[in-house]
Amino acid sequence: MKISKKSLDIPPFLVMDVLEKAYEMERTGKRVIHLEVGEPDFETPQCIKNACIKAIREGKTKYTHSLGLFELREALAGYYATKYGKEVSPHQIIITIGSSSALFLLFSTILENSAEIILTNPYYACYPNIIRFLGGTVNFVNVHEEDGFRYQPEEVSRHLTPSTKAILINSPANPTGSILSPEAMNALAGLGYYLIADETYHGLVYDSPEHSIIEFTDKAFVVGSFSKQYAMTGWRLGYLIVPKEFVRPIQKIQQNFFISANAFVQWAGIAAITEAQKDVAQMRAIFNQRRKFIIPRLKALGFGLTFEPQGAFYVLANAKKFTQDSRAFAFDILEKAQVAVSPGIDFGNNAEGYLRFSYANSIENIHEGMDRLEQYLKNL
Repeated sequence: MKISKKSLDIPPFLVMDVLEKAYEMERTGKRVIHLEVGEPDFETPQCIKNACIKAIREGKTKYTHSLGLFELREALAGYYATKYGKEVSPHQIIITIGSSSALFLLFSTILENSAEIILTNPYYACYPNIIRFLGGTVNFVNVHEEDGFRYQPEEVSRHLTPSTKAILINSPANPTGSILSPEAMNALAGLGYYLIADETYHGLVYDSPEHSIIEFTDKAFVVGSFSKQYAMTGWRLGYLIVPKEFVRPIQKIQQNFFISANAFVQWAGIAAITEAQKDVAQMRAIFNQRRKFIIPRLKALGFGLTFEPQGAFYVLANAKKFTQDSRAFAFDILEKAQVAVSPGIDFGNNAEGYLRFSYANSIENIHEGMDRLEQYLKNL
């Protein structure tokens, strides 16, 4: 049996390689400080867990509608109306098994014949892999530290081609923590192309109000997730908001590949939206404390940080003073300092020479991680 070329060609997700190597080290008794993975260290709020348990006890363990529970779609529509002042029909919302399957469903629907998606570089590592796996191509627009790693709309316009299908934006962004201003979003919408907005890290913005792309254009797809702001990574619950004409095609793919998201997890999602906002605010405040702690420590260690992240829970730090091979550098730090960090090259060649630090861990662990890193750099 010959293995398919696309399965052989797809690159590994280096963050997971680092994480899995760290797990191997931990099995030998070593204590690794995890600053590589984007997973909140908080427990899922109790109201969400209670709703899940209640749903299971009530026998809500069957298939749901392939678009998702109407009650959850209705709650999401109400959330967007309240938070962003935008009326969204529940019939435009598709509940998915995390944001990764949302991306898979969306790109399966819009990509064929090498259609092109415009994407920042640096980027979330899985974006180009999913796009290419599904037959699309990627047109990268380099974004730079001195510009806050943000799209410059005039530069995006220079990359538009007859093959361009959509422009993908990620705000707050992984791996940079940057956010797009309302003016930039409006300018991108003004280019007239469909926009795909990955809003997975909404709820985790620290210094300014956040905005959804649907405030600026109806030619937009929103990818959302419960994983980050509600500390629900393992629950695998996400959603899509799409123009009406795309609902049925996406629904058919969902029916064939995934059927529906877990019923009891969807009921927990309703509790997340309607009952957990106080928990989200508390977690966001703690993330912000960690952000304010890790940034000056990294600067003091000699990492370049001309731009400070404003959202999510990542710092993309310039390590070119120390290395031009971020992959080797990250694994050497893991081996010698027992601190797990993400190599910049995982997020595109424009992030080579950088390391991504996640502050989704406790401030005590971040403190110890920085102390270990300081000693490592002294011995370098």
